[in-house]
Order: sequence, then structure tokens, then C-alpha cells
Amino acid sequence: MKLYTREWGTGDRYAVLVHGVMSDSRNWRRVGPVLAERGYHVVAVDLRGHGHSPRAAEYTADLMAEDILETVPYAPELVMGHSLGGLTVSLAVDRLHPERAVYVDPAFSCPAAGWLQLKLAPAFLRTLARQSAAKIAKRNPRWDPIDVAIERETFESFHRAAIPAVLAPSVMRAPEHLAVPSLVMLADNSYLVKPQVAEHLRATGFDVRVVAGSGHVINRDDHDGFMRALDGWI
Repeated sequence: MKLYTREWGTGDRYAVLVHGVMSDSRNWRRVGPVLAERGYHVVAVDLRGHGHSPRAAEYTADLMAEDILETVPYAPELVMGHSLGGLTVSLAVDRLHPERAVYVDPAFSCPAAGWLQLKLAPAFLRTLARQSAAKIAKRNPRWDPIDVAIERETFESFHRAAIPAVLAPSVMRAPEHLAVPSLVMLADNSYLVKPQVAEHLRATGFDVRVVAGSGHVINRDDHDGFMRALDGWI
């Protein structure tokens, strides 16, 4: 499936950005322009069922990886994925052949079963989709109001059928090997990369960095800390 893309910058020095579940390419609204200023042609996708990309009859992380391969330039200089986007990038990286990869609090390990059941419950998803901007802002006090408004829109518009398939416990797993030089950037007390998984990644050759005090959407919680954590990678 060809995906909708949002772009910043020009030229052939590409950076590919992939958002997380229930979001869209606007997640990168501050990161994209900064990368463009540094000489990148930035291509941010809307995953299937999200943003302006088509809805689908089937959702799996593997299919989302195929969509990325079909949509973005081959062998970009940089590919970056957040949460589900990080998992999806990990499934595409061997065939995309970027020079470097950055995984932002990626879905590499399953949270506790009770948490997952709560997140996947239809009633919870309906409630989440109806959350007011005030509630989103209260839960994320460090976010810019623009990001709060975007979150409200994306919660309401994403295709709920995507959730169970792409975030099943059997799907959420860390890469077995280091395909390209890679950074894993973690939120403080990440619930998607458990400490033992982080240690495995370090032992495998991944550079693992924690942004102190940040929540899951690191670039919205602490944009400056997010950019500092990218030192040496962009």
C-alpha cells in the first residue's frame, strides 16, 4: 500500500520518519523542520489506517513494514520510528538499507498483561477516542497545545481495527541482530523496552540512551532533550 507522506526539505539526503499507533506524521511537526535545516529531505509517513493513508482490511506489523518499503526512498541516510513505528522500522530495516536507524521508545517488549488488556478493550478505545483536549493536556502537561490538538484529532480518526493485530504480545519483540548502526532512545521508565531488553540491545551493539524525565512520546514531552539524545546520529 502506498502511504500518505508529509515532507520537509529537498535533495537526495533522505530521512524517513514513522509515527506510533493512534498518531500520524504530524507527530514529527517539530523534528521534521529541524532535520530539514540540517540538510535532510524528510519524508514522514502516515501508517495504514492512520492520518490520510487508506484504511485496510488487514493490519499487521509486517504489512506496515511492506507499506514503508513501497512508499519511501530506498537506502535513506536515516530512518526513525516511534513506538509501533519503531517496531515497524525494525521489520523493514534489512530491506530498506538505511545508513542509520533510530528507534524512539519502540514497541520491543510487551507491557504487563493487565495493561495490554486494558489498552485493547473496545470500551477503553472508544473512551480514548472521545477524550477532550483538556484531558489529554492534563495527562501530558509538558506538551505544546498544538500537539494536544493533534493528538485529539488522531485519536478520533485512526482505524481502531489496527490495534489488536499490530500490538499483540507475539508481535512486540526486539531485533535479533544489529542490521545497521542503530540508536534506541528510551523514555524514562519505558514500559515498551523492559530493562532486560535494553541490556540485550546494548550487548547486541545498539546504542541505548534514556531521556530523563520524559514520557513515551519523547519529542513532545521534551523536544530539546530529544534532539540532544540524537547527538552523533543526525
